Amino acid sequence: MVWRVRRVVTGHDKNGKSKFLLDGHAPNVKEMVSMPGLALTDLWETLDAPADNSGAADAARRPIKLEPPTKGSILRIVEFPPDSAWRDQVDAKKAFDSIGAGHAKDHANADPMMHTTATVDYIIVLKGEIYAIMDTEETLLKAGDILIQRGTNHSWSVRGTEPCIVAAILIGAKPLGLAAKVRRQAAAGKRAGKAAAKPAAKTPAAGKAAAKKTAAGKTAARKPAAKKPAAGKPAAKKAGR
Repeated sequence: MVWRVRRVVTGHDKNGKSKFLLDGHAPNVKEMVSMPGLALTDLWETLDAPADNSGAADAARRPIKLEPPTKGSILRIVEFPPDSAWRDQVDAKKAFDSIGAGHAKDHANADPMMHTTATVDYIIVLKGEIYAIMDTEETLLKAGDILIQRGTNHSWSVRGTEPCIVAAILIGAKPLGLAAKVRRQAAAGKRAGKAAAKPAAKTPAAGKAAAKKTAAGKTAARKPAAKKPAAGKPAAKKAGR
């Protein structure tokens, strides 16, 4: 059963006085497709920096995606089930696609959860134990421990019998490593697509150019020549005669 967290959100009333806007179980919960028991609960999201604290809308009321906006952040609770509950039956591509992160998965790695995000993550272990796994090593995190994950390729593993619950603050960052490579490839693909779709510049047909010349000749022919005074015509009388 997915762990539910009480979320309390503050704001202002119509007179500008501080108050509590929301108080109850955070409603935006998503269990990862093909990873039974692995659940994300988004508590809040910011879209830019500095963040906008005005208004009373629930900023977490939107589809759950793995990464925050480029200049934004996400506050999230993640529940990791024991490996025995999902690792032998996972469809990693389907799982990451379900949270808009098909690009994040390291498909060259046999670990189905190995991935990279363009973020800096502050991971706070609230309950249980979990292994944080890098490309070259791993370490065990226990309740009260904090991991600062800086855009690295990483995975998670719960090897006991109880789920591990962590709080995660994800902040948009410049992509590194696999994340940077994926974004370069995506940008190159978009440029190539735009170039292929762009219509070639039109050049005037030979017939149209010839027609323009003919029209110019006709215009010149119709234009009357400047009149010259007739030969022998007396000059205008001088004033006073």
